[in-house]
Amino acid sequence: MPKMTIAESDVAGKRVLMRVDFNVPLQDGKISDDRRIRMALPSITSVLDGGGSLVLISHLGRPKGDGPEPAFSLKPAADRLGELLKMEVQFATDTIGEDARSKALALESGQVLVLENLRFAKAEKQGDPDFAQTLAGFGDIYCNDAFGTCHREHASMVAVPKAMSSAGKPVVCGYLVEKEIKYLTDVIENPKRPFVAILGGAKVSDKITVIENLLNVCDKVLIGGAMAYTFFLAQGKKVGGSLVEKDRVEMAKRMMEIGGDKLVLPVDTHCGDAFSGDCNKQIVAGDIPDGFEGLDIGPESIELFCEAVKDAQTVVWNGPMGVFEMSPFDAGTKAVAQAIADSNATSIIGGGDSAAAIELLGFADKVSHVSTGGGASLEMLEGKKFASVELLDEK
Repeated sequence: MPKMTIAESDVAGKRVLMRVDFNVPLQDGKISDDRRIRMALPSITSVLDGGGSLVLISHLGRPKGDGPEPAFSLKPAADRLGELLKMEVQFATDTIGEDARSKALALESGQVLVLENLRFAKAEKQGDPDFAQTLAGFGDIYCNDAFGTCHREHASMVAVPKAMSSAGKPVVCGYLVEKEIKYLTDVIENPKRPFVAILGGAKVSDKITVIENLLNVCDKVLIGGAMAYTFFLAQGKKVGGSLVEKDRVEMAKRMMEIGGDKLVLPVDTHCGDAFSGDCNKQIVAGDIPDGFEGLDIGPESIELFCEAVKDAQTVVWNGPMGVFEMSPFDAGTKAVAQAIADSNATSIIGGGDSAAAIELLGFADKVSHVSTGGGASLEMLEGKKFASVELLDEK
C-alpha cells in the first residue's frame, strides 16, 4: 500500500520531527559535498510553507557512541542548511538533553532546529525505547526522509515512529523516501520489459541475494567489475592475480545454473600487470595470464552490455564495471553510464559507487532515479521489507 507523505499532511502549527540524512563528508570541519542536505530541502520547505516547524535529527559518521566527538558534530550541517534556506537554523548541543528539549518545545511556526548527532548516544543504534520516547515527545508528526538508513532498525528509524504512532501521532514519509519506494519497489514489481540489471563492484558475496532476486524478475542480468572474476573461476578460466572470492565459486556456479542465458558475463577483459594507470596492459578474451589482473571489462563486453541497455525499457545499475577512478580502466563504467543516459529506459542507479560515477560523469539529470542509499537500495533490490517503511501510515 502507498504510504502517507509529508505533502499530504496538515502541518500548520505543528512540530514535525523529521529524520534526515545529513551524513555529509567533512574535511577540517568543513563540508566537502552538501548534496545530502540539498536533497532534503523539498521535504523541509514543504513543512515551512505549510506553516509548521521542524526538529531535524540525523547521524553523521561513526562516532563511538559514548558522548560528543567534535569531529562528528552536526553543527556544520546546521549552518549549511541555514545558508541554503536563507534563514536562521537553530542548533541544539545535545539530542535528548535540556538544550534539545527546551529549544524543541519553544519552536514557533516557520522555525527550524537541528539536534546534535544521534549516534553520540549508544541508545540510538540499540533502538532504546526510553531514548526514543523522549525524542518522540519533541514532535507532533514524524517524517522519515532518510532512505540511506531505512534498512537500519535504529531508534530514530523504528522505535521513535512506533512511539509516536502509539500516541496517535501521524508517521509519514518525505519526498526522498517516497521516491525511493516508487522506483525501487513499484518499478521493479511491475517493470516495462525488457528489464536489464547491471551489477558490478568487487564482491559476489555482497550481491548474491540481489543476483538471485533479479534473476527471478529480469530478462537479463549483466555481471561486471571484479565480481565477474569469481564467475570466471567457476567457468574453469584462469584469472591471474585478479581479485576473486574462492569461497564463493560454488555459489557462482549455482547462479549460472539458475540464470542460464539470462546471466551475462564479460567476454573479454582489460588487464594490467599492476594496479596503476600506467602499467603494462592487454585485452584478453579467455584466460587472464599470470602476472596480470583484470581491471575493467574489455571492448567487446562494452559493446555487448551497451547493446543490452539500448534495447531495454527498464534498467537497474549497481556497481562499477572496473576501476572507474583510474584511467584507462574507467572505460567500461563510462560507456555503461553513457548508454544508460542515452537510453529511453526507466533507469534506476543504485547508491554508492554507481551514484558517484553517474554524478562524476554528469549524467545524474539524464537518468530516472539515483538512489540516496547504497546498502538500503541493495537490500530493497533483494526484495527485503524495511520495518522503518512498513510502520508508516498508509493512504
